[in-house]
Amino acid sequence: MDSQKLKTVWHKISEKIAANKDYLTELDQALGDGDLGVSMVHGFEAVDQAFSQSQEQDLGKLLLAGSKAFNGAAPSSLGTIISLGMMGLASALKGKAEATFDDLADAFGKSLDKIVQRTGTKTGEKTMIDAYLPACEALKAHAGATAEEGFKAAAEAARAGSEATKQMVAAHGRAAYYGEKSLGHFDGGSVVVKLVFETIAESCE
Repeated sequence: MDSQKLKTVWHKISEKIAANKDYLTELDQALGDGDLGVSMVHGFEAVDQAFSQSQEQDLGKLLLAGSKAFNGAAPSSLGTIISLGMMGLASALKGKAEATFDDLADAFGKSLDKIVQRTGTKTGEKTMIDAYLPACEALKAHAGATAEEGFKAAAEAARAGSEATKQMVAAHGRAAYYGEKSLGHFDGGSVVVKLVFETIAESCE
């Protein structure tokens, strides 16, 4: 992974999020205020634009700039959390113009740590962590494997984690007000994570 590959993959992720804008909005209307689709499109597109205008080769510095762009374009709770995750990735990859699969697996682990430390969120609370943690663990478990194998496993783990949120009662944010009524609904943030890892896996094929 170098800066050009990162830009290419992020552009594909941005397109995937845009293609699912209405679906994400529909999910959020069930338990939130219905702006998830729009805010995520704004966030991912802002990073895509920032990346396309940058000549930065340092992956960490590029991701840090992306984090700031995302936070500015999607000032929501999920937007802030994704920005935190990008900061974790940036910190782990600072000083690297190229990253191996094992570098990326380690960086995603540090990204997860940063989110958990700042938010106190854990699995089983119907949040994006329910998809992100198993995806990061799958990457770690595939140390030494190819990027295609590792990210395919991560995508499958994220998909299963997101699916599991339908059986959870929301513990955070606006969705928590619904209590038991939140059962049977996907967590929107977990679906965003699933879409991200699916796209990364597709780009590795």
